[in-house]
Amino acid sequence: MIQVIDAKKRCPWGRSELEIAYHDREWGVPQHSDRVLFEFLVLEGAQAGLSWSTILAKREAYRRAFSEFDAERVAHYGPAQVRELMANQGIVRNRLKIDAAIVNARAFLEVRKEWGSFDAYIWQFVGERPISKARKSMKQVPASTRESELMSRELLRRGFKFVGPTICYAFMQAVGMVNDHLVSCFRRAEIEPKIGAEAAYAGMMS
Repeated sequence: MIQVIDAKKRCPWGRSELEIAYHDREWGVPQHSDRVLFEFLVLEGAQAGLSWSTILAKREAYRRAFSEFDAERVAHYGPAQVRELMANQGIVRNRLKIDAAIVNARAFLEVRKEWGSFDAYIWQFVGERPISKARKSMKQVPASTRESELMSRELLRRGFKFVGPTICYAFMQAVGMVNDHLVSCFRRAEIEPKIGAEAAYAGMMS
């Protein structure tokens, strides 16, 4: 039997099977679904102080625990739901993070009411088009940027929790507001056409 070896070169952080699948299919791809954006807002906040691999392993449990990331349903969670979440071994049982997810759902809905969608609001921080930098090593990837710092300040002002500049930058990477795949990574070339399409659309709408 001939063993097939995957010779694709990836960003070095993708090591486990879960990380590789996430890297190859989702990370850096522009997202505009409010449900997906809320999902990553919850997951990135949950990650604070932990590894992303830990959160990926709990992702399905998070989906079940947080009503498939339906912000309207999460916004109505009360003490009974909080007790259930604190007893749920499939998620990070941190009271501050659980409370933040519920608070963020409410703030999320307020933004959507004002802007029509959370998507329209959040993408303004990058001028409605992804930022793409030709980074050659992970050492060149920043922990935060001017854009993530501004996003953090504005989200905090609106009452969001667990949205510091570093968390905001990780969120931006996850939802494709930034393409931080290294130039040596095969996914960078695959995502660039999507970024070009995003830029063209943003130009039409401006």
